[in-house]
Amino acid sequence: MTAIMFSLDGEEVSAKPGESIFDVAKRQGKNLPHMCSGLNDHYRADGNCRLCVVEIEGERVLAASCIRTPSKGMKVSTGSERVTRARNTVMELLITDQPERSTSRAPNARLWQVADKMSVTTSRFPARSRTAPVSDVSHPAIAVNLDACIHCTNCVRACREVQANDVIGFAFRGAETKVVFDFDDTLGASTCVACGECVQACPTGALLPADAKTDTPGPDKVDSVCPYCGVGCQITYHVEDNEIVQVTGKDGPANQARLCVKGRFGFDYISHAQRLTKPLIRKDGMAKDLAPEIDPANPLTHFREASWEEALEVAAGGLKAIRDTDGGNGGGDALAGFGSAKGSNEEAYLFQKLVRTGFRTNNVDHCTRLCHASSVAALMETIGSGAVSAPFSEAANADVIIVIGSNTASNHPVAASFIKNAAEDGAHLVVIDPRRNGLARHASDVLQFRAGTDVALLNSIMHVIVTEGLYNIDYIKRMTEGFEEMKAHLRNFSPVVMEAITGIPAETVKRVARAYANAERAMIFWGMGVSQHIHGTDNARCLISLALMCGQIGRAGTGLHPLRGQNNVQGASDVGLIPMLYPDYRDVTDPKVHASFEAYWGKELDTKAGLTVVEITEAIHAGTIRGMYIMGENPAMSDPDASHARAALAKLDHLVVQDLFLTETAAYADVVLPAAAAAEKDGTFTNTDRRVQIGRQAVDPPGDARQDWWIIQEIANRFYLEWDYGHPSDVFEEMRGCMPSIRGISWERLEYEGAVTYPCDDETKPGKAVLFGDRFPTASGRGKFVPADIIAPDEQPDGNYPFVLTTGRLLEHWHTGAMTRRASVLDSLEPEAIAHLAPSDLRMLQIAAGGPVKVATRRGEINLIARADPWVPAGTVFIPFCFSEAAANLLTNPALDPFGKIPEFKYCAARVEPG
Repeated sequence: MTAIMFSLDGEEVSAKPGESIFDVAKRQGKNLPHMCSGLNDHYRADGNCRLCVVEIEGERVLAASCIRTPSKGMKVSTGSERVTRARNTVMELLITDQPERSTSRAPNARLWQVADKMSVTTSRFPARSRTAPVSDVSHPAIAVNLDACIHCTNCVRACREVQANDVIGFAFRGAETKVVFDFDDTLGASTCVACGECVQACPTGALLPADAKTDTPGPDKVDSVCPYCGVGCQITYHVEDNEIVQVTGKDGPANQARLCVKGRFGFDYISHAQRLTKPLIRKDGMAKDLAPEIDPANPLTHFREASWEEALEVAAGGLKAIRDTDGGNGGGDALAGFGSAKGSNEEAYLFQKLVRTGFRTNNVDHCTRLCHASSVAALMETIGSGAVSAPFSEAANADVIIVIGSNTASNHPVAASFIKNAAEDGAHLVVIDPRRNGLARHASDVLQFRAGTDVALLNSIMHVIVTEGLYNIDYIKRMTEGFEEMKAHLRNFSPVVMEAITGIPAETVKRVARAYANAERAMIFWGMGVSQHIHGTDNARCLISLALMCGQIGRAGTGLHPLRGQNNVQGASDVGLIPMLYPDYRDVTDPKVHASFEAYWGKELDTKAGLTVVEITEAIHAGTIRGMYIMGENPAMSDPDASHARAALAKLDHLVVQDLFLTETAAYADVVLPAAAAAEKDGTFTNTDRRVQIGRQAVDPPGDARQDWWIIQEIANRFYLEWDYGHPSDVFEEMRGCMPSIRGISWERLEYEGAVTYPCDDETKPGKAVLFGDRFPTASGRGKFVPADIIAPDEQPDGNYPFVLTTGRLLEHWHTGAMTRRASVLDSLEPEAIAHLAPSDLRMLQIAAGGPVKVATRRGEINLIARADPWVPAGTVFIPFCFSEAAANLLTNPALDPFGKIPEFKYCAARVEPG
């Protein structure tokens, strides 16, 4: 590309094609005043505020530098007398109608900061005579003060163009023009999802965090990573007096400064009154009831406080006693550990290392078993790698995007914003889900198929591609194996025949099949709606085969992306927090791999694969497992058939739980160890894109709470393992020694670069974001087609249980709610246990929206509040699993996928009746 040479303030400079004068000036160190552009590198400049005007020789009017591109030989002045006079006048006009600065809620807003730099803090113009807008404090997260609005359009672009939520606009005319939410609703009554992008963009304080005491964030800034979903948004904690007072989005590669309601407003759980601040030991004689009535605000009814020394001795001593006196394998088979997908890579690595070298067993698992285990099983089987083949940002380069079994807008809101952006830029978006979701409005095609018929639908799509000859024969010959068997298998899956099973018209299936197969570049994203079935592995096999037959892997804008759930579920899996795999997904039963880890860790290791989450529960009931160490997991809420899981926890001889709060699981513990939250520790985290990022400590843990890696090391040393790590960076360095995938990523590099994608084997080179362009990491180097037949869900509706129950997450709450239900804004937004039902079903059942409803399955019943939800199909009830007072997993079916060993959370028979 040819550079454009022009004169800027008498100096010859160059501009890249498409660069604005403002961009070039910024690069030259000239900070032109601005309100409506230059927010960050990803906003479209608007030319609205006129503060960044420049003078161009030979032109009659001044030009807004943010939207004007230079031409060859142009002569530009950024600080002439005429420019300065015009800017000063504009600033006077902007501040004329501002609230009195001394009494304003935002005396340090960006508008006033720029005014101070320009030395224009008063105005000679009279203020307009008008009735000041009434402050809108109807929303728990955001306060609206339109008397400070300057109509810069930042909030409109933030809402419409960046987050693509389309809530904010302008209404009325002339002097009556104003910002409105939806149809001039209050913000609290609007469709606002509280991502806060508008707050971050607003330069005046017209939009502020509702609980902000001032518009000035804390004096200390600490860059870190969001502790919630797998998107891996980079954030900045604003800290004052060891307290986080605000969170803003940082311009990280995964989020480009965007956040969702959880990342921006869900941080005050760390200072909740129920935080564990001292180690606890169960009182003598205090039984572990099946439904413990323990108030997490007052755990001393059942526990007593202890010193760290005593608590660690009791915790490790009980586990060691079981290992040394019970069962085979030196007693190790009587122990198990659940690690955490919310902890850091270093903590997950140490946890699995402790279980393997100290407990002497591979009975170690974490929540990946409950989310994407079937996806990983299918990916490992077919293409030899369990991680995504391309980051979600590649949606921008895709012509066709399929999103299936994922309510992305609620579960991965920032990733969803990039998918919405791609759709608005012309990508053909296909949303496939039994329950309509927030992406559907942006989709070209929405396939709301019957729950549990994924294989039938996906096979019918592939049937069209095969019968119409739309597959990529060159790619298939070069990169795959087993296609002829797949072709033969697909003969029986005509979309006309499958329509009776899936409910999707054959012509719709054909249109989607042709769009995907004919696309130059196409991506597939999927969530737990695909994986959490007894046929979840088959669902994922179909998606992989679809991509393979069309050659949609290995190039920009193509790939397979199972959207990972929790913030570090990818990293926890990578470092071996899995019963059958060591770090970097190496088989524990492979003699060479086994020997290499015995040599690396200097300890004898178990030779057989361990038990998974649900299998561990069954082993406890069978009396095989008698002791457990659980860090940051809450199986009493997250496991299927939770009553059965809780009975198992109660049966354990010795249970050690390490967490932030007295969770439903911790209520069954013999020892409870108070841990640190993400904002209270250092460590690395790996997002859904395979991107390794640094999380930094912003504040100190409360009371005697300790960082998890320190606690794990203290337990380990009571097993005589003699660990002496001084910092998580020491652990990361050890990880690099046994994980070729991250060998080129040093702690120092992460500190400097902020994020590096694996695989990366060279510190001087970037990681590889898009994988498998030349070969797959399989024995043959080829991807494998694996046919899948239709398998019905384990449990079908009948006369007694006529509804289908499905579960999932809410936008405002995360996982079992231990954190988000203690975050004040998030809990204000969704404070009650709810059941989502189609309006037609509510009418049929004579249940009022907002009224009580009871939902029962063969495993239990719970009482909730009914919510009318037109996105839920008739005959289905959707229940979020974050509400402890109405735990959805008391109802769910523990039937397992035979390959991924994942429970069927997404489908079971239920009865719904008035509460």
